[in-house]
Amino acid sequence: MQEFMFKWADDGSYCVSGYKGDEAEVVIPESYGSGVISVIGDKLFSGHKEITSIKIPDTVTNMGEFVFDGCENLKKLELPSQLECLWGYTFARCGIEEITIPDKLITIPPFAFKDCKNLRKVVCGKGLKKIYAWTFAGCDKLTELICDDSVEVSPKAFDNKELNT
Repeated sequence: MQEFMFKWADDGSYCVSGYKGDEAEVVIPESYGSGVISVIGDKLFSGHKEITSIKIPDTVTNMGEFVFDGCENLKKLELPSQLECLWGYTFARCGIEEITIPDKLITIPPFAFKDCKNLRKVVCGKGLKKIYAWTFAGCDKLTELICDDSVEVSPKAFDNKELNT
């Protein structure tokens, strides 16, 4: 079972504001009524340990805080190509091992990947300009960050961990 709740946004699109379900593979719809889904709301999947993969439509441009917090079995997650904004703690304590940042995302906020204990590799998109302090705090297995030399990476982004960049 997968059930989503939606809120209307001022621009005519919708935010996914709630989720009830127990399936391992989750698919977020691309639209609701006559509007597209553009926002994933705060804490949407928080604590859903049963989730192993999530399909997010490319219409999503904004993802809130703690969206995947505690989704420790989440292994497969492809971010939408239109994603422009992440908030802090979006992926906190989730089980992802690798992630590719879309080209439209300009910054990665503090604590976005806090305590992602299985995260090993991050590939940054061409539009990325800045990675803030503590973005990868507690990511003990993170060994590889692939990004352009022009990306401003805070010296505290990795919680004082040495990486291959």
